[in-house]
Amino acid sequence: MNILIIGATGGTGRELVRQALERGHSVTALVRKPAKVKTTHERLTIIHGNVLDYHSVAAAVKNTDAVLSALGHKRWFIKTSILSEGTNNIIKAMKESNVKRFVCETSLGIGDSWGKLGLYYTLFVIPLIVFFYFLDKGKQEQIIMESNLDWIIVRPGQLTNGRKRGAYRHGPDIGSYLRTVSISRADTAEFMLKQLTDDGYLRKTPGVAY
Repeated sequence: MNILIIGATGGTGRELVRQALERGHSVTALVRKPAKVKTTHERLTIIHGNVLDYHSVAAAVKNTDAVLSALGHKRWFIKTSILSEGTNNIIKAMKESNVKRFVCETSLGIGDSWGKLGLYYTLFVIPLIVFFYFLDKGKQEQIIMESNLDWIIVRPGQLTNGRKRGAYRHGPDIGSYLRTVSISRADTAEFMLKQLTDDGYLRKTPGVAY
């Protein structure tokens, strides 16, 4: 399968690239800073571009079978629309190229999973540190849900740099209102890649955590 990965230089994005290549996929990565991509492979194509620039997104989407997004940033303390605007460009480009499958990473604590990252995130981290980030993630999810794509929104718990275990829980009831649940970026990437060919969570928002 020919897949486009957005956010390929982030923690989950790097795992998506590595594991997708291991699975035999041909991978295109749209990145702002190509030098940050350390992986080299005959089936990996790097495109220099910006998710906020529609023309570079449209060029990257062409001739792909599916798009995976691990888009993120660290502008936590200021109001931004990078996630929602970037996702809007992705969806527009996918429609133009007739690409249907879209797997997007967001987070527990968004939408109807509000509160499921535990008290620490609900009462401290989200309102005081990542409020605007999560607000934009909410808009990002809404844009995806309003599209006619074959989308799956993956909501991981607190992300870690731990190893890939290959064993985790997933579904609509993942999370806790009391304790913080977590999962490695490696296992999150594995779950996202499985959604390329699995329709079990089509147009749904599964949580994923240990």
